[in-house]
This record gives sequence, C-alpha cells and structure tokens, in this order.
Amino acid sequence: MSTELLSEVRGHVATVTLNRPAALNALSFGMLQELTRLLDAWGRDERVRTIVLRGAGGRAFCAGGDVRALREGFMAGSPLHHEYFAVEYALDYRIHTYPKAIVALLDGIVMGGGMGISQGAALRIVGPRTRMAMPETAIGLFPDVGGSYFLSRAPGRLGVYLGLVGPTIGAADAIYCGLADLDVSDTPATPELEALRPAIDLHFAQESVEAIVASLESERRPEYREWAAATLAALAKRSPTMLAVTLEQLTRGATLALADCFRMELNLIHACFDQGDFMEGIRAVLVEKDNRPRWSPASLAGVTREAVDRFFAPRWTPARHPLATIA
Repeated sequence: MSTELLSEVRGHVATVTLNRPAALNALSFGMLQELTRLLDAWGRDERVRTIVLRGAGGRAFCAGGDVRALREGFMAGSPLHHEYFAVEYALDYRIHTYPKAIVALLDGIVMGGGMGISQGAALRIVGPRTRMAMPETAIGLFPDVGGSYFLSRAPGRLGVYLGLVGPTIGAADAIYCGLADLDVSDTPATPELEALRPAIDLHFAQESVEAIVASLESERRPEYREWAAATLAALAKRSPTMLAVTLEQLTRGATLALADCFRMELNLIHACFDQGDFMEGIRAVLVEKDNRPRWSPASLAGVTREAVDRFFAPRWTPARHPLATIA
C-alpha cells in the first residue's frame, strides 16, 4: 500500500490519514483508488463501525485533487484524467451513501477534492484552523466533487456566491452555510457571511453572471460597498466561461438527485478539458504562477449561450455513462 494513504483499525474505529503534507494532502489517483478499496473492505467488516478521515502535517485536511499531475498527463496525451474523475466522483458518492458513520476532521485547508471526500460524511468537524473554499473558477474549472448538490442546497444564495467567487471561509461560516456540523473552536465566532447575507441573497439571485455583476456595481449601501468591490474584483479574475457554466450547473443541480449531479459533473469535466480554460488556469495559477491566465473568451461578453450549452450536451447514453451504476 502506498504511503500516501495511511490506515489503521483500532477497536471499532478505522482511521485514514491523507499523507502528502508537502502537497497539502492533494489527492493522487492512487489515493482515490486505495480509499475506494478500503471503504469497500470496511463496509463488509463487522468489526468496523466508524471511519475517521484526517490529513497529515497540520496545515491541511486536503487542498484538492492533484491537478498539476493531471495537466502533465493531459499534455503528454495520457487518458488518465478521464479515469481520475470517474473514480473520484464514484468515491465521493460512496461517502455520501456509505452505510457506516464517517467522520471528517476538517483541520486546516479544505478545498476542491477535500470537500468531495468530506461533504458526504456523517459528521464534519471544523475548528480554528479550518480554511474552506471551492475556488475552482479561478483555475478555469467549476465547483465539482458534488458541488452541484451541496452548494445548491446552502441557505439562500450562499452556495452560488461560494461557487462563483470561491472565497475562503472559516469554521463559523462553514457551519452557517451547512458545510460542517460541529465547530470545536475554543471561542465561538459570529459568521461573517451572516452580516453579508442580505447583499449576497440580493445580488446572487440574478439569472446571469452579467446581471450579478451589474447588481454588484449598483451597490451603494455603506455596509456592503467594500465587500461588493472586492467581489467584483474577484469575479473579474475568474474564467468568464466557467462563471457562466457554474451558474448553470448550480441552477440545474438544485433540482437533481445526488447521483445525477455527479453524472452531470463528469460530463462537464470532459468538456473542460476540451474547452481549454482549465489547463490554462492550472498553468497560470499553479505551475508557472504568473497569475495571468489567458481565458478564452477573455470577457463575459464573449460567452455565448451556445458555448455554455455545449458543456451540458450529453456525451453518453444513460446506460453507457461511466457513472451509470451509482444509484
């Protein structure tokens, strides 16, 4: 077994430690495969009643998937990226529907793939070091790993805000948004998003990203102006195409069953590799780190309805979908 994933069973509790601290415990393909194998085995093991997920190193539970490796493979012509996401989404779904209690210790950074393996847990524990986000639009992606489901079911328009803008939130806000269950911080904190909620619900209720931007630009209330300006600045850096795709994704996800959300997301991820902003975002933000992605198109005005619809065009018949067997 790889040292990237450590496991032990003591009494009735099985503990899994994500063990890539230098990479903030980013999920490699091998880690996804091994965690799937372990959950399959423990599901049949009568000794095991509870599974605990944790991250090594003290800085992160899991900062996401190993997208650098995915980019390298894609650039080299490897088809691994297709298999990676099919395995990841099936694993995420398994955690949501697992017959035994799963506890996720969300200490430190929790982003992307880390959200995927934790949002389906029976108990999601956060604390003073929790830094949670779904920042995918910043690298030309959409909030996947079940984000269609759990973000679209956050109170009001909080999920749309989190999915489009990708802000980092702490423990109190994670609880407030319904993305965590228990805060073990020594000092109770007031959720920052609670004070912003009236503005978020107003501006992010618009039916298009352009309308959201226009609504934010119209904000004149003193208590929200600084936040609105910062939000506009963040949106201006995101992939225009993926902002539009994300809004459509969350709109559709709000009415879909969990399994259908994952099937939709696998369709979307294939489209992301075809469209190009995902690879460009990884280059600009994570590889070369010039933070100057060349999005295509470069502005919201260039994103057509047809371009967005292409992301959602079915790539498989229902029976041949790679995730056809999840319920």
